[in-house]
Amino acid sequence: MSTLVALARAQAFAEGRAQPIATVRHLHVHDHPLVLIPLAMAGEANAPLAVLLGTSVSAPRLLAVSQPRNRDERFTFTADLADAVVPYLASFGEGATEAVPVDRGRDVRHRFVDAPQVWVPNPGGADFLRLLGRSTRFRRTDGDHPVPASVPLLGQWLTWLAATAEVPGSAMLPNTVQALAMHWTTGQSAAEDAHLGSLFAWITGGAAAAREAEAGPVAGPATDPEFDNKILAPLINSSDASSGSGLSEVLLGLLMPTWERMWHSLDLLRALPEGARVGSRWDSDRDAYSAFVAHLEEDGTPQPRRDGAVAAAARLQRLENAAARYAVQRAFDDPLVMAEHRLTGAAFGGTVTLAKADRIDDTGKRPVLRPRIMVATTEPVRVEPGAALTSPARPSQKAKVISVTPTPTGSDVLLELSGGMGRKLVAEPGSVPAVGEHLLLTTLSEAYRPGAAFPDPADTPWTHGGPPSAYEDPAEAVA
Repeated sequence: MSTLVALARAQAFAEGRAQPIATVRHLHVHDHPLVLIPLAMAGEANAPLAVLLGTSVSAPRLLAVSQPRNRDERFTFTADLADAVVPYLASFGEGATEAVPVDRGRDVRHRFVDAPQVWVPNPGGADFLRLLGRSTRFRRTDGDHPVPASVPLLGQWLTWLAATAEVPGSAMLPNTVQALAMHWTTGQSAAEDAHLGSLFAWITGGAAAAREAEAGPVAGPATDPEFDNKILAPLINSSDASSGSGLSEVLLGLLMPTWERMWHSLDLLRALPEGARVGSRWDSDRDAYSAFVAHLEEDGTPQPRRDGAVAAAARLQRLENAAARYAVQRAFDDPLVMAEHRLTGAAFGGTVTLAKADRIDDTGKRPVLRPRIMVATTEPVRVEPGAALTSPARPSQKAKVISVTPTPTGSDVLLELSGGMGRKLVAEPGSVPAVGEHLLLTTLSEAYRPGAAFPDPADTPWTHGGPPSAYEDPAEAVA
């Protein structure tokens, strides 16, 4: 927990009301999302009990399993779920596309102008979909125990959605608990924040409302043990369980409070101004969606049960790069997030006192434009000469620290600028900070991180998926 978040949590506890910890929304919120609330049966490994889903707050649809232990009923439920979810997911792949320049404008690729967004209540809901996808994407449509073709297709979609949820900054499969906790903090513990009803009540009603919400229904996918023992078990074991009418009525009553809270949470998030870099991350999501739709149309093979060694290493690197990029983008978009880095010395703000915009460096093979500016700051400066800094206002421009001179009120930092000023020996207007401009500088950077070179799987040892080593007869080796 950061210093400012800890302070906000203490203030929330003192005032009995959640406190904002962001000034902008760091997440894309779709105009027409699919809200999906899964519920699993306790004591059974990923046995679906019910799902409440829909694209409108006024039109929830309940899918329930009257006997979760019955294999046939479970796959009938999965087929019904596929009929409800897959058309929504695939519909965006039937829309218009846009051309995106690649290879510095020498070529173009196409992606869909929109993509789906599926909201679940909490991280457990995303895990439920991941496990459901794993258990359905390899199901056969012929032979023993066949399933409709929509079932393995649903498994592939859910597996892909769950994979996107692991990418920091992705908005394809967001969960309400993490989305709210990213923008508000409460006066309770992080474990208590995992309860959607309590977290939502802290934001909308305060601590007193949160205490009442704690006694309310959970948001799944696990059910409350008391509910299981006193209400659910008798309904499942009753003689009329095959009709499912009584069970469906109870499950609908259990899930409706979460349904209403999730839609209200989307309204709360939409009320926040969107961060400047949220759109670029949604563009990346649309790229991923377009690529997966193309895979389904061209190949259609399900995702492997597990990644090979090389694929796993490459995926880990992509996730690490995405996490670093997401942290930088949040700081660049939000002054409140950047304030954390200013506290740790990774950023500082100051005023430009001197600027030489036409300075030319001719010590190399050819002259280059290298303006210098002096920034006076009253904040602690914990960077050494030679360090590279970036300003969120000019992310493509680098500022090299030439010197840091202490002053009675702080420090004077001399910087040499490069990049983001055009290709000529005269800087484009506004590209060099002017005297009097307030400038924020940080060691954070959005610069592209090239991926590592991984070997071909065939070139790895057999312990990592490559070919087995040649067998050598010990007797021949001795001879």
